[in-house]
Amino acid sequence: MSESQNRLPGGCLITKKYKAFMHIGYRGVATLSMMFSLILSSAQAYAWHDKTHLSIAEAAGFELWYSAAAPDVAKSKSEFRPIEEKNHYFNNNAQKEVDEAMVLEQAARYNKTGDEQGHLYGAVIGAVRAYKAESAAGKYAEYPLVFCAHYIGDLSMPLHNTEYDDFNKKRHTVNDGIIESSARNNIGYIQRNMSEITIKNESDLAREIAKVANTARRLGSKIRKEDRNMTREEAYTQVTQSASLLKAVLHYARKESL
Repeated sequence: MSESQNRLPGGCLITKKYKAFMHIGYRGVATLSMMFSLILSSAQAYAWHDKTHLSIAEAAGFELWYSAAAPDVAKSKSEFRPIEEKNHYFNNNAQKEVDEAMVLEQAARYNKTGDEQGHLYGAVIGAVRAYKAESAAGKYAEYPLVFCAHYIGDLSMPLHNTEYDDFNKKRHTVNDGIIESSARNNIGYIQRNMSEITIKNESDLAREIAKVANTARRLGSKIRKEDRNMTREEAYTQVTQSASLLKAVLHYARKESL
C-alpha cells in the first residue's frame, strides 16, 4: 500500500497503532450495540415516546400536559418498575374482545406486582378513583390525573393491547415513535379530529376504555397479519382517540369531585 493510501482525508498518516485503536473501537461499538439490543428485546417496551404523550395530553386540554411522560420516568427506576410497569399494558394473549367487565375486573389489580399480562385498562379506572379519593380528602389531587393521562395515551397504542410476542418485541420501539417527530406540531390537527365523549359514571368510563382498547387491539392484529408498522395516518387516528377520551375523563373526574 502506498503512503497516499495510508492517509486520512485530512492528510494524517495512518499508523499501526491507529489501525489497532480503530479495530478495538469498532469491536466496542459492536459489543455495545449487541448489549442494547438484548436489553430492549428482554424488557417490556414503552408505549408512545414522550412528545407523543405530551401532545395527547395538551390536545385534551390537560393543564399538566408537560408531565404526561412522567409515569415512564417513574417506571424507569428499578425500585418502582415492578409496581408501575404493569399499569402500562395488557398483553391480551387470548385475543379477547375487551368489555366493561374486563376493565372493571382489572381495576382491582392497579399497582399490583406479579401480573404478567398487565392491567392497563384497570389502571385508568384506578387513577380516576385515586384522584376522587384525594380530592375528597382535601389533598392536591392532580398527580393521579398525570398517571391517568399517561395510561389513556398508552391505551391507543396497538402493541400495548396485544400479546408480547416476537413481532411485538421487534417492532415496538419503531411504532412508539411513528409520529414522535411531528406530534408537537400537530396538536391542532389532533384537536380538530377529536370526538365528543360523555361520561356520567364509572360504567360509562369502563365502556369507553373498552372501545379504545378494541380499536387498538384490532389494528395491532392487522399490522401483525400484514407484517408491517403503523402508518402515520393510523397513528394519528389512534392518539386522537386517546385525546378524546382524556378530555372526557378530565371533565367527568373534576365534575364528580366538586
